[in-house]
Amino acid sequence: MVRYKAIIAYDGTNFNGFQRQNNGRTIQEELEKTISKMASQPIKVHGSGRTDAGVHALGQVIHFDFPYERPLERMRFALDTQSPEDIAVKNVEIVTEKFHARYLVKEKVYEFHVDIGTPKNPFTRNYASYYPYQLDFDKIKKALPDFLGTHDFTSFCASGSSIDDKTRTIYEATMQVSHSGNELIFTFRGDGFLYKMIRIMVGTLLKIGNGRLETDSIPKIIAAKDRHFAGPTAHPQGLYLKEVRY
Repeated sequence: MVRYKAIIAYDGTNFNGFQRQNNGRTIQEELEKTISKMASQPIKVHGSGRTDAGVHALGQVIHFDFPYERPLERMRFALDTQSPEDIAVKNVEIVTEKFHARYLVKEKVYEFHVDIGTPKNPFTRNYASYYPYQLDFDKIKKALPDFLGTHDFTSFCASGSSIDDKTRTIYEATMQVSHSGNELIFTFRGDGFLYKMIRIMVGTLLKIGNGRLETDSIPKIIAAKDRHFAGPTAHPQGLYLKEVRY
């Protein structure tokens, strides 16, 4: 068997997330159907991690074992054209059998897009989370560095997570305003993220920007280790898995 690593992008709008499940369409299931058909045998796809329903990816990484070697561009082209139109295969390479898309991850980079225009943009309703309330950008920018470093992020993890160790390290936490002034783009880079962690972080930052939480609230929320202290969970449409680093 030959192990292939692929970088894929997908529009998560019509998916119930990445991971295969009993009910609902998933990215993993669609890819496994495509690759299994190409291989004429069942093929298992492994992803760098899960993304939830409605969440998008610009640079999700997968690996799979294929029964024989194919030229890389032919493999990429076949995967890209035979997969559903809301999945794109950007790059394919052959890796050793020691490579694992999930277990060898060093860093992940996510973006979160927030539509702050008036009125809302109906054409980005599936690609940005709409926030129609007043925001003080300076307050958000002042609060962002408080996420940096190694912390127990229990307060920023949604219920339903089966992970016991909720300590993660955040290397980058920034916000930019689009040229039009109608969209905020948050960027978070870390060694890993908990269940709905980024969406809760963004929901908390928007609450700070709206003046409903103090600017220095984040260290106190982290210290509390209690989900109830953080802000609401932002909508999934704004979240993008941008890059996975090994």
